[in-house]
Amino acid sequence: MNGDNDGMWATTGTLQLARQLPNSKPAIYPDSGHGGIFQHHELFVRQALEFLRD
Repeated sequence: MNGDNDGMWATTGTLQLARQLPNSKPAIYPDSGHGGIFQHHELFVRQALEFLRD
């Protein structure tokens, strides 16, 4: 999970890591930096709960 404008961890790194982790579900938050989960907290919580249920 990261923002599409994250200056600390590139989106390509997130997607590459996700391909290596079984059952991963990458989430890229639009118009966000490194704190994308705070800028899109409702979406983050929804996605996290869905992932944990699976």
